[in-house]
Parts: sequence; structure tokens; C-alpha cells
Amino acid sequence: MYKIFDEAGLEWTHKRLGSPYDFKGIKREQFNMAYSIAIDTNRCILTLFKDGIVYRIYPAAIGKPSTPTPKGTFKIINRAINPGGPFGARWLGLNKRRYGIHGTNDPGSIGKNVTNGNVRLHNKDILELSSRVPIGIEVTIF
Repeated sequence: MYKIFDEAGLEWTHKRLGSPYDFKGIKREQFNMAYSIAIDTNRCILTLFKDGIVYRIYPAAIGKPSTPTPKGTFKIINRAINPGGPFGARWLGLNKRRYGIHGTNDPGSIGKNVTNGNVRLHNKDILELSSRVPIGIEVTIF
């Protein structure tokens, strides 16, 4: 086990995925693709996995109580470059209609429960994430 400190200053204890449920009760098989994403709505954190190991951790904004971020396992099905408006530099659309992961024109909102259900990242983070992940990867939101 080793400790990871993310950009938000949060400490994570991490170990290689040795048992079937090492990351917050999510089955290891869900992270077998080269990349996969897990979003912790309680901590407002998006974790990018590479080959089943934590690769990057990004602070995120998630849905407010009246418009919560949907929980479950989804796939990224489309992307948009500079989608405009409040969506920042990139959009990664999920197979849950009208939901996705995107940048922001309001960086002060990151780390809070303020969205209409989408997952919002700093623009520099969505640029990095979007450049790494292919269409079709799994996104688990819990």
C-alpha cells in the first residue's frame, strides 16, 4: 500500500487491485480495459485508471441534490471539442442521455455539488483526460 495525494490535497491509500473489490466495492473486472474511470460523488473526485491501477485523480463538481449525478456504469459514447457555453474546453458524452463529463467556465465550482447532474472538471484536466481516453471506455459513478 502507498499513499497518493491528489491535486485537491486529498490523501488516498492505494494498493494494486489484488482482491476483486479493492476500490470502493467496485469489481476489478470493470477496470480491465487500458483506461477506465470511477467517479466518487461523495468526495467529488474522478479517478482515471490505467490497466487497473490509479493513474490520475482529478477534483470534480457533481450534481446538486435536486439534480444528482446518476449512479451506475456507463460508457463514453461521444466527444466534442470546445462545445461552448458552460461546458468548457471538452465534452465526453455518456450513454445516459444528456449526461457527460466536461470542462467549465466556472473553475470555482470544482469540488462542490452544484451541477445539473454532469461531472465538471477544470479545463486543463478535461483536456488531459479527453486526450487519453477512447470512446467506449467504462465510467462507474458511485
